[in-house]
Amino acid sequence: MASGLFALLDDIAGIAKVAASSVDDVVAQATKAGTKAAGIVIDDAAVTPRYAVGFAASRELPIIWKIALGSLKNKLLFLLPGALILALVAPWLITPLLMMGGVYLCYEGAEKILELVVPHAAATPDEAGKAVLDPKLLEEQKIAGAIKTDFILSAEIMAITLSTVSTASFQMQAIVLALVGIGITVLVYGVVALIVKADDVGLALAQRRFAPVRLLGRALVVGMPHFLTALSAVGTAAMLWVGGGIIIHGLEEFGLTGLGHASHGLAVAAGAMLPLGGVLEWLTGAVFSAVFGLIVGGIAIVAMHYVVQPIMKSVRKTGQPA
Repeated sequence: MASGLFALLDDIAGIAKVAASSVDDVVAQATKAGTKAAGIVIDDAAVTPRYAVGFAASRELPIIWKIALGSLKNKLLFLLPGALILALVAPWLITPLLMMGGVYLCYEGAEKILELVVPHAAATPDEAGKAVLDPKLLEEQKIAGAIKTDFILSAEIMAITLSTVSTASFQMQAIVLALVGIGITVLVYGVVALIVKADDVGLALAQRRFAPVRLLGRALVVGMPHFLTALSAVGTAAMLWVGGGIIIHGLEEFGLTGLGHASHGLAVAAGAMLPLGGVLEWLTGAVFSAVFGLIVGGIAIVAMHYVVQPIMKSVRKTGQPA
């Protein structure tokens, strides 16, 4: 009897070890995928706060909450099943789709830089007046626009995640996709909520009697606009770096290794210049990817404005009744 009990305990211990190993593997895969998607996460956190700008303080967190729920719905109800079906039916499409997403990221990053150089025309007074007349409608439009933008960024995050676990089992893919989707959503919109309310917290602290607390509050109020500007710049650079890197790695998978070898060679040469050149090596590779991403984004902008949009306008005119 005792030997049977010990055998049972030994079996339970073995099952526990396997389960623990599986959990560790899932966490490791999810962490790896989340790290690869860091550039998109940074940009998402940089872009989203602007959707709550211009509303009463009492509406800021509800707006962020609705956008976060929409983001979670995008990832879990639409993108996750789509990614799993793609992995089962046409896994060869993962790399091309990922590269298309990389081109989109480069396009968005280049558009933001172009906007700094050549600002877009501001809304007319009539358009601005219409928006002010109906705050509820404006809020709904802002939320809908944020969720649409999030869908594209979330699709890229899920594609990157799927490429990271493309050789794993179906169950592993499903769990990792769900973990990354939920984890990144909580992280991004938790940070966004803190950013959005930081000025209110700063204002409250600035009214305290204790001098150091007042100083901290004033620093928050004064510093948040500069922080958001810096975060936006980092997000733009990250989009170009991630998008360019995705395209370079995708080309390597198709046998076009020239850019990948050039990036690696420059990074290694830069890293060899210092005793501890690991950071410089990584930075050189990231800059190479970002510059390439900017070139791709510039080409995409030209193609969009001078090829795609004219064709779309022509199709619309053709479809309109005489």
